[in-house]
Amino acid sequence: MQQIRAIVDAEFDQVNQLIVDQLHSDVPMVENVGHYIVDAGGKRLRPLLVLLSAAALGECAEPHIKFAAVVEFIHTATLLHDDVVDISTLRRGRPTANAEFGNAPSVLVGDFLYTRAFQLMVQLEDMEILRHMADTTNTIAEGEVLQLTRAGDPDTSEEQYLDVITRKTAVLFAAGCYGAATLSGEGEDTRRTLQEFGLNLGIAFQMIDDVLDYEGDPATMGKNVGDDLTEGKPTLPLIHVLSEGTAEEQSLVRHAISEKTAENIEQVVAAVQRCGSLDYTRERARRYHDRALECLALLPSGAARTTMEQITDLSINRDH
Repeated sequence: MQQIRAIVDAEFDQVNQLIVDQLHSDVPMVENVGHYIVDAGGKRLRPLLVLLSAAALGECAEPHIKFAAVVEFIHTATLLHDDVVDISTLRRGRPTANAEFGNAPSVLVGDFLYTRAFQLMVQLEDMEILRHMADTTNTIAEGEVLQLTRAGDPDTSEEQYLDVITRKTAVLFAAGCYGAATLSGEGEDTRRTLQEFGLNLGIAFQMIDDVLDYEGDPATMGKNVGDDLTEGKPTLPLIHVLSEGTAEEQSLVRHAISEKTAENIEQVVAAVQRCGSLDYTRERARRYHDRALECLALLPSGAARTTMEQITDLSINRDH
């Protein structure tokens, strides 16, 4: 990732500094929880895409840096809320904020980060950015609720799964790229091209996340293998087993999803592997990867576009 960030390294550092500055509050708990999750690191992929999109269109200016921080704050807020809803205990290799500080502080600091993001957006004085990000944040919230209603439902279809991950994950990728083009003064065609790139990249990225839940190493992943199973999430590898597996395998997976249990995780993993469900999910992810690359082909050639192509490839060829 350090090599990938190279062409926007200075701007990336400015984003990180702005994030730290904007975490300031005279309420100590806000700063404590905020710094705890932000300092945990992560790829910072979403703000990086904002910077690279701007660079690909000619210049990465101060409004892009501010907007990149907005996108990261919104993403971080969703993580805080997600971990509370999912009762997660491990993220990025260490205890989640809710495990460290409790559920109430995590939810409330998540609210602080959402509102801080919108304070920063107001400073951009761009009504189109504000409108688009308000719609995006609302869609993400709907995605969270939709995922909650699907939890424990083994009859979830692939189409319904795709709807959840599009709303919950991919739309923020898309909004970051769209917003970068908007701040660059680009026309609607370029904005929509970058939005479509981000959407397809986000879908591919989440599908690989769902693969790694069944083959990843906890030390590398930074979370517990099988977490999605204990949350009753009917992800694509499981949906595929429910379509292609033997009666016994289907019964096993249905029970695991409906009861939200990982007690038979080894048998579930064996079923996922025997049915070729991980390969199936990877193949589906590759289709979205290919669509994302098609969108990038419409951008000016150069180092920024090449780096975005590398990120697209990395999204489906990674182990964490």
